[in-house]
Order: sequence, then C-alpha cells, then structure tokens
Amino acid sequence: MHASFADQLAGLDLAGFSIGPAPVSSSDFPVREAVVQTLEAVWSDLFALVSGTALEADAEDLGWAFVNLFHRSAERKSTALDRATDEVRALVATADGSEIHTHELETQVERAQCAEAAMLALEEMREIAASLYLNEFGSSWKPVSSSRFNHGAMLTSALVEGRDFLRARAEAKRRAAMPEGTPVVFAGGRTRHPSEADALTFANNVWATLDKVRDRVPDMVLIHGGDTKGVDRLASSWAERRNIPQVTFSLDMRLGARAGFRRNERMLSLDPRYVVAFPGNGVLERLVIEAKTRRITVVDRRGPLGTSPKTGAHSPN
Repeated sequence: MHASFADQLAGLDLAGFSIGPAPVSSSDFPVREAVVQTLEAVWSDLFALVSGTALEADAEDLGWAFVNLFHRSAERKSTALDRATDEVRALVATADGSEIHTHELETQVERAQCAEAAMLALEEMREIAASLYLNEFGSSWKPVSSSRFNHGAMLTSALVEGRDFLRARAEAKRRAAMPEGTPVVFAGGRTRHPSEADALTFANNVWATLDKVRDRVPDMVLIHGGDTKGVDRLASSWAERRNIPQVTFSLDMRLGARAGFRRNERMLSLDPRYVVAFPGNGVLERLVIEAKTRRITVVDRRGPLGTSPKTGAHSPN
C-alpha cells in the first residue's frame, strides 16, 4: 500500500506543530469521467490521423509516447514529493521553535501535499492511457528503464522493475516498489509460428496455463523478463487483464553472455512457488535445471505450441 505523505508525517514528532489541510483536493483536478472521454477522443483522433499513411507503421511507437507523457510528468511530481518530504524530516529534526523555522516547515509540507496530489492525478491519467494502449496493441505499456508505480491503486496491477523490487526487499521497505504476494516466475523465448492459427493456439495456451497457476496461487506476483516482443509480452498482457502485479527483470547488457544467467539467479532468489517454462534457448534450460535443483515446481510447457511435453512435465493441477 502507498505510504501517503500524511502517514509519513504521523510517524514524526512534530512537537505541537499543527498540519493543516492540503491546499488542493481531488476536486481541483479533472474528474475521471472527463479524463477517460478526453483521452479516448485524442487516442482515436491520433490513430485516425496516421491510418493509411506512411506513419501507420509507427503507430505503436506513437501510442507508447502518448502514455509516456503522463508517466514522465508523474515521475517528476514523485521526485518533488520525495524532496519535500526529506526537507520536512530535516526541518523537524532541527526544530528550534522560531517563527521562520515554522514558516519554512509549513511551506515544505504544502509543497509535499501539492506534489502528492498531482502525482496521483497524473498516475491515474497514465493508467487510463495505458489501458487504451493495451486494448489497441494487446500488450502492457512499460517504461523504458523505470518502474510503473500506481500509488493510488494499492498495487493491484503494478509493473515494477526488478532492481527496484530487490532493493526494496533488501531494505525491508514494503512500499510501492514491492508488490505483496507469492512470486511465480514465467520464462520463454521468442517464437515463430507457420500460421496465424498456430500463433493464436500458442497464445491461448499461455493464458490458459497462467489462469491455472493463478487458481492455485491467488496472490501471485508474476516475475518475467519484460521482453516486449517475445512470450513475455503475452504473459504481461495476461497479468494486466487479470490485475496481477508484475516484476520485470530486464537483461543487464553490461554482463555480456552472462546476462541471461544472472537474470535467472535474480529471479530464483525470490524463492518462487512455480517456474512456468515455455520454449526458449539454453539460458531457459539452465533456469529449469536450477529450479528443479532448488525443489521449485516447474510447470513445463515446452512442448508443441506451448503444451506439456509427453514426459517429465509438472502441472499446477
């Protein structure tokens, strides 16, 4: 759950300092219905504009950038909130009771309250735009190098970058960077199918497998590599449709040939309940072997079109 600025203040010794109401409220921001209608209209007009032109091939990039406008704005407000909160903590720690000091504390509190309110409003706009992206392109919207926090939704559908997740876990800070639940690792490579029917069958098998796993692990957190063009994309779309929190572990390209194996180690370090394996390369094979060594149940779907192999398969059923 998001630790609000008010919650953080509650843990400080304010020495009689009275916190007034926030200078802005939800009524000062666009209402959700208006946001939905406006963004849907802009989205529709944008893609009508490029449809049938040479820019149609860039439609997905344009859609991604549209969502990113709100994401970057929300990130800036989040940074402003962090800075103001740090200033409040420092001022409380050095309180001298003077009028100047009290005025500065009041100013920083108001800055934090305004930044938090704007951050939550912008995140809501981003989530509405991200749902349009999902419906248009069939995949979750994902930032390039940061996490997609949704502080106002108690992490029901957060998509978090793996490094943020591990850092929060190591520090025992269960904030927005750390979804609560049972980790389930999902892995697979990029596949080619001879026909659209085969591709659809494969995609259906991915979703059906994840549905069965969720039946066994209702509080699951989906752990995957975040590949936007491989089977991870199917899994990510499934998670967003089902409101399942996600943690993505992108490759650290500085490690060269070791990058994939290092990602395996990091994902398995979460002690997942299951490893769900679809067809992939040698790095995935090593993940399966290591999971079995650690006595982690492997849901093996490396057979034809994402089905269970004839031998050695485990199922959550």
